[in-house]
Amino acid sequence: MDPSDPSGPGSGRADDALIADFHSVLRRILESLPSDDAGQRLSDALREHLGVEPHLLAVVSATVLPHRLVDADIALSEVAGVDPDGTVIGIAGDARHHMSLGDLVQRFHGQVMSVGQVDYDRMPTGPGKDDQRQVVTSGIHLFHFDGHAVAVRQQGMNRQFGRESGTIEVVARDRDVSDAVMARVQELMDERSVIRGQVVTFGSDPYGPGMAGVTFIERPTVDAAAVVLPDGVLDRVAHHVIGMGEHRERLVAHGQHLKRGVLLYGPPGTGKTHTVRYLLSATPGTTAVLLSGGSLRFIHDAAKVARAHQPAIVVLEDCDLVAEDRSFAPMGASPLLFEVLDALDGLDSDSDVAFVLTTNRVEDLEVALSQRPGRVDLAAEIPLPDAEGRRELLRLYGGHLFGPEAISAAAARAEGTTASFAKELVRRAVLAAAVADEPPADDHLGHALDELLSDAQALTRSLLGVGPDGVDGSAGSDGDHPGMPSGRRPRSSRPVAVFGPSSDGGMTRPGPPP
Repeated sequence: MDPSDPSGPGSGRADDALIADFHSVLRRILESLPSDDAGQRLSDALREHLGVEPHLLAVVSATVLPHRLVDADIALSEVAGVDPDGTVIGIAGDARHHMSLGDLVQRFHGQVMSVGQVDYDRMPTGPGKDDQRQVVTSGIHLFHFDGHAVAVRQQGMNRQFGRESGTIEVVARDRDVSDAVMARVQELMDERSVIRGQVVTFGSDPYGPGMAGVTFIERPTVDAAAVVLPDGVLDRVAHHVIGMGEHRERLVAHGQHLKRGVLLYGPPGTGKTHTVRYLLSATPGTTAVLLSGGSLRFIHDAAKVARAHQPAIVVLEDCDLVAEDRSFAPMGASPLLFEVLDALDGLDSDSDVAFVLTTNRVEDLEVALSQRPGRVDLAAEIPLPDAEGRRELLRLYGGHLFGPEAISAAAARAEGTTASFAKELVRRAVLAAAVADEPPADDHLGHALDELLSDAQALTRSLLGVGPDGVDGSAGSDGDHPGMPSGRRPRSSRPVAVFGPSSDGGMTRPGPPP
C-alpha cells in the first residue's frame, strides 16, 4: 500500500474515523448498561417531573459555606414544602459525590445514573446537646414553585471528595423561575438562620485549608457587679457597645453612623475577656461572632454574618497577633492584617454592628487600626486592679468564705497582681481546705497566698498575668502595669494618645475616666 495515500493507515483521517467509531461503540455500551440497583433512571425521573429533557436546561447554582448548610436546608424545606406533592430523591453510586447537577442531567452520564437513597447528616443548631437538625447532604428536591416544575440539587461539603463547601443547584424549564427559586432560598436563609441571635465561633478544618463550620456557644451570664474595673470604665464601654444600638433609629434619623469599634487594652489577666462576657450577657438576642487565634482569618465571614444578622457584635481577641505594627513586622504587613482592616471598613455606616477588639500590647498595634476613626472610635484601658479593686475581687470570689480582715490583708500583700490571680488565689485556698478536710478559713487564704507568692510559683504568677517583679510592691506598685515577658526585641513604646471621637462628643483617651 502506498504510504503517501492520505486515507491509508497512520493517516490523520483514519485516526479520526477510528476514534469516532470507538466513541460511538463506547456510548452505546454505557447507555445499555443497567443501573446500579436496577431502579428508576435519574434522567427519567427528572424528565418526568420537568416535562422536558433535563440536559437541555440551564442550571443556576450557588455555593453554600459550611456555617450556612443548616440555613440552606431550612430554607429549601420551606420553599419545597409549599407543594404538598413535593418529594426528595437521592442519587445512587459513588459518582454522585463528583458530579454537579449539570453533569447528572447530561445524557451521556444521566442515562446510567439511577435514583437512590437521600444522604443526611446531623448538624448543630444551637449550644445545647439536643440542638441538632437532620440536613440533606445529597438529594434532589422535586416540587412546583408558583405552578412551575422545579428540581433543586442540595449537596453538603465532603472533604473526602475535595468539597470544602456545599452547593444549591436549580433547574426549571424557565430560567427566570430558577432565578426566582434561588433568590427566595437565599432570602429565607437569612430570615430563618439558626445563627441569628446566637453566640458562635468559627473553627478551622484541621485536615484542610477551609472552615470546619460553626460552633455554638452558650451565652454567658455575667452581672455588672461581677466586673471589677475602675469607676466609669464599664459604663463607658457598655454605653458605646450597647447604648448606641438601643438608640439606632434616632441616630440614623440624624445621619449618624451605627458601626462602631471598641478597643479593650491592658496587661494579661486584668478582665478584658470578662468584660466581653458581660457585654454578651447584656445583649440577649444579639448575634455575636467570637474570633481568636487561627479563627481570626475568618474575619470576612464574620463580617458577612454580622451584616446579615444585625444587631451584631464581632469580637476579635488578642488582635495584636494579626495587627502588629508594619514597621516591626519582619516581612512587612501581614495579609491577615489587611483582612481585618477591610472587614472593619467594609460594613455600611448604618450597620448595627459593634467590633470589640482586645489586646495585651496596645503599643504594638498597627497605627491604622488603632488611630483611624471609623475603625476604632473608643479605647478603654483595663488596668491592673488597685488596692480597692483587689479587695473587691477577693470579696467577689471568696467573700462568703473568708473574713473581711483576711481579705484586706491578702489584697494588700497581692499588690501588682491581676484579677486572674485573685480568682486562682481563692481556688487554691478552697483546695487547701479540702485537702485538710476542713471548711475554708482565713488561714487557708493566707497559706495559699504564701504559696503563690513564693519563688517556686514565679512561672504560675507569670501565667496569671503577673510580671516577675509584680508583687510585694516592687515594680508592680499601684498605677504601674507589669505584664508577661514578651520575648521580643526591646523597643520604645508609643503612647496611645487619641483614638477618635467618643460617644459623648469629647475625645476618648486611655486611662480611667476623669
